[in-house]
Amino acid sequence: MRPVQSNPVTARLADIAAQAGVSEATVSRVLNGKPGVSAATRQSVLAALDLLGYERPVRLRQRSAGLVGLITPELENPIFPAFAQVIGQALTRQGYTPVLATQTPGGSTEDELVEMLVERGVAGIIFVSGLHADSTADTARYDRLHGQSVPFVLINGFSARIKAPFVSPDDRGAMRLAVTHLAALGHERIGLAVGPKRFVPVQRKIEGFLRSMEEVLGIAADEASERIQHSLFTLEGGQAAAAGLLDAGCTAVVCASDMMALGAVRAARQLGLSVPGDVSVVGFDDSPLIAFTDPPLTTIRQPVTAMGQAAVRALLEEIGGTPAPHSEFVFLPELVVRGSTASGPQAGAAVPVQQSAGRRTRDARNPTGG
Repeated sequence: MRPVQSNPVTARLADIAAQAGVSEATVSRVLNGKPGVSAATRQSVLAALDLLGYERPVRLRQRSAGLVGLITPELENPIFPAFAQVIGQALTRQGYTPVLATQTPGGSTEDELVEMLVERGVAGIIFVSGLHADSTADTARYDRLHGQSVPFVLINGFSARIKAPFVSPDDRGAMRLAVTHLAALGHERIGLAVGPKRFVPVQRKIEGFLRSMEEVLGIAADEASERIQHSLFTLEGGQAAAAGLLDAGCTAVVCASDMMALGAVRAARQLGLSVPGDVSVVGFDDSPLIAFTDPPLTTIRQPVTAMGQAAVRALLEEIGGTPAPHSEFVFLPELVVRGSTASGPQAGAAVPVQQSAGRRTRDARNPTGG
């Protein structure tokens, strides 16, 4: 180890220990590659080396802290590559090697991917929108992971039956943002296009939508529930769901994903309607490049960076033997106003709209916001 300044070894150990908040003996164990130090403590010592200007010993620069599996349901929806990039970068910075395992139609199942990762000795696994989000799925598979002493963290979809850290966006709050925005533009006949009802994020979006329709527009839950269409989380699914909502007279459609929202735009145009002139559309995710569609999509931004980094931190705590609380970390979404929403047929009337607790942003790439 070559310090920037030439100091006695004991002084160097003391400086590093003070910076990392550990004992000199612990610093010595890390620098000499000895066991008995948690991953979190090891990373604190290495971070202290970097902050104090010391070069890491060669053995520590070359050594990987281990493999971490990342399981996603697909990669066609751009939100999943976005999560993979954030999580992969965060793991790499901590010395881990991410292993991306993706389900494909007719290919490996989530259980098969987990088995493959466990056989390769991964230090832990992060699940994004997996079977844990399906309220009808058997949760015993996660009990088996516990039995194999494999730490894991779950993103998007909470289950009280699974003892693990969860990371989620506030789906109910997201619907509040969307409904409040559309009501302020004069829309009252607002529809919701979502995926299958068995998924926890869908259930939460429905709850948030019904509550917001009643509190913001005074529309009872029974009436608002008639404006909900279930389909697939795809462009084609959004198109089918939106077609039904538009046939029912909706002037605005809130979608459970940006891909579904693009399908809603297509459905409107096939009916000879313009977006946003005749129909307003709101997406969910703020996927990469979604700001450059025609029109640029107003959407609810899922805080991917904050969620991905939180998932990595929680997993590393699990790996290091100081597990995070087995509860749900919920992140606030953000409304990004672009060009797919505009004044509705009631824009001239006074619409009582309550303020939302969430954030509202006008995207810099489209400052007019439609």
